[in-house]
Amino acid sequence: MSTPAQTRRQLAFDELGTPLRDTTFVVFDLETTGGSPDDDAITEFGAVKVRGGEVVGEFATLVDPGRGIPPEIVALTGITDTMVYTAPRLAEVLPAFLEFAAGSVLVAHNAGFDVGFIKAACGRLGYPWRKPAVVCTVRLGRRVLSREEAPSCRLSALAELFQATTKPVHRALADARATVDVLHGLLERVGSLGVQSLEELLDYIPEVTAAQRRKRTLAEDVPNEPGVYLFRGPSDEVLYVGTASDLRRRVRQYFTASETRRRLREMVALAVRVDTITCAHPLEAEVRELRLLSAHKPAYNRRSKNPRNAWWVVLTDEPFPRLSLVRRPRESALGPFRSRGHAEEAMLALQEATGIRPCTLRIPAQATGDTRPCALAELDRCGAPCAGRQTVEEYRPAVRAVDSLVAGRALDPLGTLERRLAELAAAERFEQAGADRDRMRTLIRGLDRGQRLAALAAVAELVAARPDSLGGWEFAVVRHGRLASAGVARRGVPPMPVVESLVAAAETVIAGEGPLLGSPAEEVSVVLRWLDKPGTRMVRCSTPWAEPAYSAARWRPWLDRADHARVSALPRD
Repeated sequence: MSTPAQTRRQLAFDELGTPLRDTTFVVFDLETTGGSPDDDAITEFGAVKVRGGEVVGEFATLVDPGRGIPPEIVALTGITDTMVYTAPRLAEVLPAFLEFAAGSVLVAHNAGFDVGFIKAACGRLGYPWRKPAVVCTVRLGRRVLSREEAPSCRLSALAELFQATTKPVHRALADARATVDVLHGLLERVGSLGVQSLEELLDYIPEVTAAQRRKRTLAEDVPNEPGVYLFRGPSDEVLYVGTASDLRRRVRQYFTASETRRRLREMVALAVRVDTITCAHPLEAEVRELRLLSAHKPAYNRRSKNPRNAWWVVLTDEPFPRLSLVRRPRESALGPFRSRGHAEEAMLALQEATGIRPCTLRIPAQATGDTRPCALAELDRCGAPCAGRQTVEEYRPAVRAVDSLVAGRALDPLGTLERRLAELAAAERFEQAGADRDRMRTLIRGLDRGQRLAALAAVAELVAARPDSLGGWEFAVVRHGRLASAGVARRGVPPMPVVESLVAAAETVIAGEGPLLGSPAEEVSVVLRWLDKPGTRMVRCSTPWAEPAYSAARWRPWLDRADHARVSALPRD
């Protein structure tokens, strides 16, 4: 009878991932007319499906390549033009093979070659490549076997070493059967080294340094819960912050070959401790990550270290206002933009759409509203509407057009830009039309994002719920776009008492300035994405949550067409 300690030890084994004995492998081989996936064609498929050491199915067929088979390939494989003349074409065979292999781990000898042909075929015939796990028996053999034991990792050599029941003869099914025996022989070898799960097998195949493996002890006390993890350095400084749905599994990956990023390997070498913060659900983890990044600014994180440093486009406070880029916006501002470049593109489009002046020269205020030209206008080098040709009153429609567009009260300026694009296209000025189209895309996306974020930030308190995968509920209390509290009600637990306790314990959020009332744009974006997911339900809302009647969302069909046109115009390899 096992002791409690032994029982806990056995249960911990499950955290390693999918046991190899429960993993379905599809071991396959292809015969082709040559070595290029783009220029050559498949002539034969052969595949064997195995699970727990037992064969559960086979797939084999010749394929008509639609071209002649080179003589040297005929000599190697024995497959002739006559043999494939009546065979099905690849368009018929590929979907059958994909269905046969669906949900399985692909295995091949020199997998890069065979998988390359399958990926290329999927691309040509319009089938999505699902990125299945792939095991290459050549790479695995080189990791497991010494040079003395296996001077060559050719399939024929490994088949002889492991006494395969089928001899490889450069025919797809026979070679796939031989590869099955090689795979089983290699799995026996890695099993004695402690590799018992699919995840460990995939991590084991590439090289891992001894120092990297020794660091695995840092993950010993990490829980199997969703949350945030922090790698700390020798001076207790935060080196890196990340999120995970399973903290223990994710942290362990940093000490395996699955982590190939040079910077993060360097970070792991410096780390002396891993701290974790368990969270109720993924939304809380994402928000906590953003706040920790802002607080610690870890050296090895590339993103979101300054979540408040978005760019905004605002009108200057002067008689003839112009557009300016700022970090701290006022109430009426266009944005937020993640980069200055995007903000500048939107600003140029907004200038063209509204007639707002583009120059940066300051114009003296005139109490009488009389015209006062700037220096450039006197030299006749400026075509801006304010340049000595308008009074302040005559200039105000341009200012109102900017305010109305940003606030979602009117969309007429976007129609002006669309008509200008049509005129450029009619005049065959396609290069200029493409540049203007891209600026208009940036403007509309900025308007749409800003209006949606501002609408959420305007709600003083919102409580939403999402079903989890186990019959329970995930809750979020959102105040002015910020996550104020998060929790769950497991299956069978009455949800409303949980909601009331979360609201009572929620963080107080005081509305600030700007379109988002002081809330960080990135955090409001994360919360909005969570609320937008299918299945999210509104529990309560302090005020109606609504977007402007003339929001940029109306232009999303135009955005889809513009995106398609832009992609179609890109050069193809």
